[in-house]
Amino acid sequence: MRITTWNVNSIKQRLPHLLGFLDEARPDVVCLQELKCQDEAFPRAEVEGAGYAVETLGQKAYNGVALLVRAPLALSEVRRGLPGDATDEQARYIEALISGEGAKPVRVASIYLPNGNPVDSPKYPYKLAFLKRLRLHARALLSDETAVVLAGDYNVIPESADAANPEAWRTDALFLGSTRAAFRALLAEGYTDGLRACDPRDGLYSFWDYQAGCWQRNDGIRIDHLLLSPQACDRLVSASVQKHLRGVEKPSDHVPVTVELAAA
Repeated sequence: MRITTWNVNSIKQRLPHLLGFLDEARPDVVCLQELKCQDEAFPRAEVEGAGYAVETLGQKAYNGVALLVRAPLALSEVRRGLPGDATDEQARYIEALISGEGAKPVRVASIYLPNGNPVDSPKYPYKLAFLKRLRLHARALLSDETAVVLAGDYNVIPESADAANPEAWRTDALFLGSTRAAFRALLAEGYTDGLRACDPRDGLYSFWDYQAGCWQRNDGIRIDHLLLSPQACDRLVSASVQKHLRGVEKPSDHVPVTVELAAA
C-alpha cells in the first residue's frame, strides 16, 4: 500500500499535476492539503475518473484537506476535524479507515498543521495547541492496535539536517525550540518518521519557497511528514520524495512524499 502526502497549494491550480501524478505513480492513498476550496468546488469528477474515491474537508480560499483512495480499497469511519476544540473551524484534519481485500486496514489522516507565524501573534499559540491536540488524538488512535499513518504538511522542521540553511529559520515558527519539542513529544507517543526510518541522509527536502531562487539553489526544508504507529512501522517497506514535481511548470511549492507499507 503506497501512501502519499502532498500540499498542492490550490487544487484548482494544481489539478493537471495531481492527475498526472495519479497516472504516473498510482499511489493507493493520497493525503492532500491546502485545497483552498470548499467541498462543492473540489474537482471530484476528474479525480473519481482517475479511479479514486474522495473525501474532503474544504474551506473557502484557505486550508482544506482531502483523502483519495484508489479502488479496490475503500474508506470508512471518516472523521472531519481534529478533536479537542469544538470552536476550531479551520479545515485542517480529515481521517478515515482504509481497507480492502488482501490488505490489513490502515487508519490514515491528512493534516495541515498551522504555520504559526508571526510568533508574537495568536497564530503561534494556536499552532502549539493544535500540536497538543494532535498528540492526544494520536495517543488515542493507538488503543485499538490498528496501523495508523498521520500524514501531512506539519509546518515543522524537525532537525537542522532538515533545512539547507537552518540559521535562516532559527526564529521562525517552523523551527523554534518549542515547535520541535512538541513534534518530538508526538513521536514519543510511539510514532516513527517514515522517511527518516528509511533514509537518514541530509538534503531531503519537501518544500522550496517560490522566492529568491530557492528551488534553483536547492535551498529547501523538510516539513511534510508521514508518522507511523508501531503497527504501520512494522509494515514499512520504503519511503521516497517525488522531488521532480517541483520542477514542472507552475508547481506547488511542496512535493509529494510517499511511504510503502506491506499489505499485511
